[in-house]
Amino acid sequence: MRVTIEQRSLRLRAPLQTSYGAIAQRTIFELQIAGVDGVSGRGEAAPLEAYDDVPDERARIALEAYRPILEDGDGLTGGELLDACRAADDLPQALAAVDMALWERAARRAGRPVARLLSDDVLDAVPVNATIGAGDRAGAAASAGAAVEAGFRCVKLKVGTGDDAGRVAAVRAALGPAPLLRLDANGAWSVDEAVRTIGTLAPAGLELVEEPVHGLDALRAVRERVAVRIAMDETAAEPGALASGAADAVCLKLARCGGISGLLACASLVRASGAEPYVASTFDGPLGIAAALHAAAALRIEAACGLATLDLFVGEDLAGRRPFAVRDGAIAVPRGPGLLG
Repeated sequence: MRVTIEQRSLRLRAPLQTSYGAIAQRTIFELQIAGVDGVSGRGEAAPLEAYDDVPDERARIALEAYRPILEDGDGLTGGELLDACRAADDLPQALAAVDMALWERAARRAGRPVARLLSDDVLDAVPVNATIGAGDRAGAAASAGAAVEAGFRCVKLKVGTGDDAGRVAAVRAALGPAPLLRLDANGAWSVDEAVRTIGTLAPAGLELVEEPVHGLDALRAVRERVAVRIAMDETAAEPGALASGAADAVCLKLARCGGISGLLACASLVRASGAEPYVASTFDGPLGIAAALHAAAALRIEAACGLATLDLFVGEDLAGRRPFAVRDGAIAVPRGPGLLG
């Protein structure tokens, strides 16, 4: 097979403030594989070091380790290729690119969208949330108002950086009573801080609080002491976390799960534990967002997913690929063959 790997840089329109720092730019590695049959597939590796401790260079090294395996892989099945790449370098963020590309090749050969290969009963559109960074009150309120005007029915506000009470109140006032409001602390608090802060913020009407603390024991402790639903994000990377039942909901990331196949398996574990899965991006590029949409549609995810993030980037950096408009709080799943359709 012919293999190409392209490194691209995506700039955010404005730095997104989080409890672990500001995100101003993303590095994306796009993988394309084409077989002797002429059918190609594309995938994306999108490490985010501040979030997953995977440097860009680490992902590039893994992808280069996969290159000779893929180039000699015309006689192997998709599963065999993925297993061989995993044996060479077991890095989920890089394996995600291979998995996506293999699913797209299969979907293009079948003349169907990826979601329709995953399930016969899929959503036509995936509900999504708007994301607001941890800026000041006025900026957060303005972003919330813009989200309502754009049709979002759920907003996620980054917290854990100070003045949370003022910012949450300003956002709720801008949203009005109907839209859902979820908070994301990215593990910024201790157990006692989380319990105290969530208790203070709960009157604003919270759908859930995502990753208020890091660690299974800490999440369990917070969940036992607050009335608001608690969601797991970064802690989901811990061994045994997905089936632990330590949270009411679990945020699944395509990169952390190792691609579409891994995300489906992770969602099954989460549901078996009694928790609710939903899907979000690590500020991925268009291919990563498309793959996550197909997976969420096949899983029939009902909770709002954090996949409406492409508008955060400078348009020209996306090379004209901004295919996912939000309408009535949801993004339509591509209907053509492959990932982007």
